[in-house]
Amino acid sequence: MFVTALYNLKGGVGKTASCVNLAHLAALDNYRTLVWDMDPQGAAGFYFKTQVKDKAHFKKLLDHDRGMEELIQQTEFPNLDIIPADKSSRKLDLLLGDQKSSRKQLKQLLKQVRETYDFVFIDCPPGFSLLADNVFEAADMVLMPTIPTTLSQRTYQLVRGYFDQKQLGDDKLMGFFTLVDIRKNLHLEMMETLLHERCFFEYYIPNLSEIEKMGLHQQPVTAFAPKGRAAACYAALWAEIKEGVL
Repeated sequence: MFVTALYNLKGGVGKTASCVNLAHLAALDNYRTLVWDMDPQGAAGFYFKTQVKDKAHFKKLLDHDRGMEELIQQTEFPNLDIIPADKSSRKLDLLLGDQKSSRKQLKQLLKQVRETYDFVFIDCPPGFSLLADNVFEAADMVLMPTIPTTLSQRTYQLVRGYFDQKQLGDDKLMGFFTLVDIRKNLHLEMMETLLHERCFFEYYIPNLSEIEKMGLHQQPVTAFAPKGRAAACYAALWAEIKEGVL
């Protein structure tokens, strides 16, 4: 089982959209795939038309009153399941802080489903936190969607510095570009600069209206517009990611 976390220190970078589309592509490739929505906004669950059945399931999971399999819901897509976010996810830092070995709780919990799934995609809330530390420990790869601007480059460097400080390993953090506008010289220059560091995937996600319509369709763009440019860009990125991890 390979665990991929979609993370950024800030929001509004296309994190959830990328998580949903990459997970759908993995399922299309016949990999048994799970999305774990940890963002209190619950956008990943919304895109997959799921509703929380137990409004405190994260707390019950950490208290060992529930197993992970009890929280998993099927989506409308074959090979693709989800654990939607609930209100208790807003307090996950506090809940994790009450646990022994609090930085490794998620890693331990994921062992419950390691024989069930080939890929797990975690949609993370922004910011540094105890939850983020748990995700970093549990993930085999932390994927950081990055807008190619000066401030986003600085954010990426802050996260990389945090990984170095926590001794999480340089090879675990990988970036890819989102909301790209190739008409902007700044975007092209920033992409060229960061690609030279060899910690970014080459394929990128443009700023496309198709992706914004995911909320209207409540589906991945790879499902409702599989022949469109956005789907092709996500497919190219997924192929590059697969090549690097399989």
